[in-house]
Amino acid sequence: MELLTLPAPLSWTDIFFSLLCGMIIGLERQLRGKPAGMRTSALVCLGTCVFVKLGVSLDDVASMTGTVDRSRVLGQVIVGVGFLGGGLMMVRDGGRVKGITSATVIWLLAGVGSLIGFGHHTSAVVISLCTVAILTGTTVLEKMFLSLQAGVHRLKQDSVSPPDSD
Repeated sequence: MELLTLPAPLSWTDIFFSLLCGMIIGLERQLRGKPAGMRTSALVCLGTCVFVKLGVSLDDVASMTGTVDRSRVLGQVIVGVGFLGGGLMMVRDGGRVKGITSATVIWLLAGVGSLIGFGHHTSAVVISLCTVAILTGTTVLEKMFLSLQAGVHRLKQDSVSPPDSD
């Protein structure tokens, strides 16, 4: 049984919630054929949780030396994930930008992983469900009200190429 015991600071609960939340959001993206599906979403969420847990575990070192600031770990994770999300955005033919929503979802997954890393599992699930509700609900609204698509999704006769949502 010792083989199944994880060394501090990780726990199976954190791993479970990271994978659950990543899969909840990733499933929506994958079903729509968007970049960053279930695999990527689960890994971003889990990876962020691991780095935050490592930052939290630095409190022991800080109590001895007084020099560790765990908020810096969180800040660097956010910057790193922002760079990853930036890689998803591309400028296509005609200057159209694609991938903004996928990049934003990656950024949000880091937030969810951070929540889990700090022990806020219920909040992470709620944010994951809200994210899926926003992603699917917006699509429903855009189909119901074509005016919501103006300038974002629908090609206009006068313009060259408006940006696409992803």
